[in-house]
Amino acid sequence: MLSDDVLQVESLDLEARGISRRDGKVVFIEGALPSERVTINTFRRKPSYDVGHVVKIRRESSTRVKPRCEHFGVCGGCVMQHLEPSAQVAVKQRALEDALQHIGKTRPERVLPALHGPYWGYRYRARFAVRWVAKKDTVLVGFHERKSSFVADIKTCHVLPPHVAALLMPLRDLVMNLSAPDRFPQIEASVGEGVTALVLRHLVPLTVKDLGFLREFAARHSIQWWLQPHGPETVAPLDPDQAQFLHYTLPEFGLEMPFKPTDFTQVNHQINRVLVSRALTLLEPQAQDRIADMFCGLGNFTLPLATRCREVVGVEGSETLTLRAREAAQHAGIEHAQFETLNLFEVTAEWLAELGYFDRMLIDPPREGALALCQALTNLPKSYRPVRIVYVSCNPATLARDTAILLHAGGYKLKAAGVVNMFPHTGHVESIAVFES
Repeated sequence: MLSDDVLQVESLDLEARGISRRDGKVVFIEGALPSERVTINTFRRKPSYDVGHVVKIRRESSTRVKPRCEHFGVCGGCVMQHLEPSAQVAVKQRALEDALQHIGKTRPERVLPALHGPYWGYRYRARFAVRWVAKKDTVLVGFHERKSSFVADIKTCHVLPPHVAALLMPLRDLVMNLSAPDRFPQIEASVGEGVTALVLRHLVPLTVKDLGFLREFAARHSIQWWLQPHGPETVAPLDPDQAQFLHYTLPEFGLEMPFKPTDFTQVNHQINRVLVSRALTLLEPQAQDRIADMFCGLGNFTLPLATRCREVVGVEGSETLTLRAREAAQHAGIEHAQFETLNLFEVTAEWLAELGYFDRMLIDPPREGALALCQALTNLPKSYRPVRIVYVSCNPATLARDTAILLHAGGYKLKAAGVVNMFPHTGHVESIAVFES
């Protein structure tokens, strides 16, 4: 019998809190891992749950590891660094299966093996907060503290490519030398093949001296600057005549994918290649097929699909991204890929029907999921629905909700599902699911 302050940890949530029970009430324990026996200090009591943190680990989990980052626990970026990476994936797989079971009221016929990539140096896109701390007369560049609006005082970051992590301290010095160090709220990093772009958000016009500092920094660290004086539509290179071609590659399909530094791209280029390959394998495109890629973005899946089928139509809500996808298709010399701009959060069966019949469909929505699209699909005559759907998700809850619609209203079967470890050490769950009529 365990005492009141000594608990047995049963599982882990996506905020990396151990889950236990005491007197029939759920207890979330910060710093605890599954199978551990811990002494805790309870700091929040609610009618249905308590929250506490570990005071002492009495029996340590075999999956506990020493966090690589010295800022672990302060920086809010990597909440699972104290858990062995394969165990992190198991937690995410369980979260996916639990969501499908409890929200979707189903289980996949087959659980797909998890897709793994590099655990460190994988984050090719990052948005750094910049804060001038007047009391200390210094500038901080990095990520927010855990559960706080304060910027963590970090000196390096192991999930960034080493050459980007090495810029954190020099960027502090740079901003301190600019004319208004308190008027630069963020710097966005975007890494392509052989090119690293930094986007400086500035709330005041840059002086000639400021521009000189930026150019000197760019030359010293082999980066290119882009400037953002207002909204994302104002982003432009500091020196257009010197701006290098920013792109990532999909070697399996012989593709270069151009992008602008503020465009949405997958942060993990290595795992993205594996994800695209698996998605197409699961979709099973045939040479004679007409295929739809919904929420197509830059064409990350559209253009690879074009190498495997008769025609592919990419549909995206952003006119800017639609234009970018067309440019990527032109760059690749692909003529049988079409792109349409359509608000997929308000799509109806009638709108879908106007696009024509699709043999297969790939869906890759944002965290909000594809509720309207799935409802529209189920409202089409059965003979007019795609026979196979691959759904790439970044939110297990909305995937499970949409799964329930496809299964219970549309008559589809959930053939397979599994996780993709796109963001190691974080609670972010990327997954992929296959539906068949």
